[in-house]
Amino acid sequence: MRDADVVIVGAGAAGLSLAHRLCAPSAARHRPAVVLVDAPSGPLRPPERTWCFWEPPGGPYDAVLAASWDRLRVRGPDGSATVADPAPFRYKMLRSGAFERLVGERLSGPDGCRRIEATVESVQDTAAGARVSGHDTAGRPLELNARWVFDSRPLPRLPAARTTLLQHFRGWFVRTADDAFAPAVADLMDFRTPRPAHGLSFGYVLPLGPRQALVEYTEFSAGVLDTARYDAALRHYTDDVLRLGRFEVTGVEQGVIPMTDGRFTPRAGRSVFRIGTAGGATRASTGYTFAAVQRQTRAVADALLTGDPTVGGRRRRAPVPPSPHSRRSRAMDAVMLRALDTGRVDGADFFTGLFRRVPTERLLRFLDGGSGPGEDFLIGLSTPVAPMLRTVAELPFLRRREPGESVARRPDPPPVAPVSRRPGAAP
Repeated sequence: MRDADVVIVGAGAAGLSLAHRLCAPSAARHRPAVVLVDAPSGPLRPPERTWCFWEPPGGPYDAVLAASWDRLRVRGPDGSATVADPAPFRYKMLRSGAFERLVGERLSGPDGCRRIEATVESVQDTAAGARVSGHDTAGRPLELNARWVFDSRPLPRLPAARTTLLQHFRGWFVRTADDAFAPAVADLMDFRTPRPAHGLSFGYVLPLGPRQALVEYTEFSAGVLDTARYDAALRHYTDDVLRLGRFEVTGVEQGVIPMTDGRFTPRAGRSVFRIGTAGGATRASTGYTFAAVQRQTRAVADALLTGDPTVGGRRRRAPVPPSPHSRRSRAMDAVMLRALDTGRVDGADFFTGLFRRVPTERLLRFLDGGSGPGEDFLIGLSTPVAPMLRTVAELPFLRRREPGESVARRPDPPPVAPVSRRPGAAP
C-alpha cells in the first residue's frame, strides 16, 4: 500500500520549496499526494535560519520577506567602498519561520498534502518505489511508502574533492542605542577583519532598520572556530570597525556551508533523489544556494505535475533533479577554489576587484550560476589571469581527496558541531 506519491524528507529551504510548488492551488488538477517529513523539536531540527538571494521585485515569497535592499556594498581591507545598484534585482532576506508558515498554509489546505513530524532513520528503494523508515514523536515505528522520495538532509560525508573549504559564520541580531545603519544598503563583504592564517574573513551586515541589523563574521577556511573565537571576532567587528556603540544582541545564528569541487549525485536510487545542498545546489565558489534550490525544485515539480506515472495513468518521465549549476560553472568554481586555497589569489582583492570592474547585474547572475559563456569569459578577464591560468593547468593532475585528508594537512582548529541556519545564504 502506498502512503503518498511523493515523500519529502527535511523541511529546510529545498524541502519547503518543493512542497510549496507541489501543493500550489494551480497544481490541483495533477497534484500528487505529498507528505513532508520534518524533524521533531530537538537536536535534529535546526533553529530559525536566514536565507538571502536576489531576484526582481514581485517574487513568489515577497509577501513574507523580512527585508530587502536595492543597494549592495563591498569594502576592501582599507575601508574603500564599492556601492552598486543591482537593478533589476533586489537582495532579499527570508526567515525560515515565515517560509514555514507560508508553506504550512498550503500543506493544511489542499487534499493530498500534509506535514508530519518524525525522525527518519533510513530511505531505501522498494519494488514499487521507496520507503522512508523511522519513528514518530511518541517513539513509535513509522514507515511511509511512496513512488518517489526527495531527501534534502545534509550528506553524512562530503564527496571526495580536489579542494574543500568551509564557509562558516556566526551572526548577531543587534539593536543599537542610536542610529547606526543605512537601511537601504546591505554590506555583502566587509574585509576590514583580521585575516586568518589560511583563507579569508569578512563582515556581513544586513540592516533591518536604522538601529537593527544582522551582523555576521564569516570565514572561508578548512575548519570552523569555537563559539568564543566567533564572538571575539564579532566583538572586534562591532566595536572597533563598525563602532556601533551600545547595543544588545537579540538573536544569534551560526552555520557551515561546504565549498567543494566534489561531485554531488542527485540520484540516490531508482526512486530516491537528493535535493538542496545534498543534491549539489550550493555554488561552490560563493556558498549561495537558495536561487539554485528554486531552479532545481521548479524542474522537479514540473516533471511531477506533468508526468508522474502514478498520477493520471499516463506514462511520464522520472523527476530526476537536474544539476543546478552547469558544467562550465562547476569548472570555474574548481579553479577559483583552488586559487583561493593555495593563496595564489588574495581573497579580499579578488572579490572587491570583481565588484569594482564587473557590472553588478552580470556579476550577480554569475554568482547564482545564471550567466552565459560570453559573460563568464568577460568576468574571467576581470580576475588575476596568470594565477588562474596556472591553476587551470594544474587541476587535471590533482587527485580527489576524501574530506579528512584535505583538512588534516593544515593546522586549522578542530571542528565543532555546526548549527545549520541558512543553506547558502552568505555571503
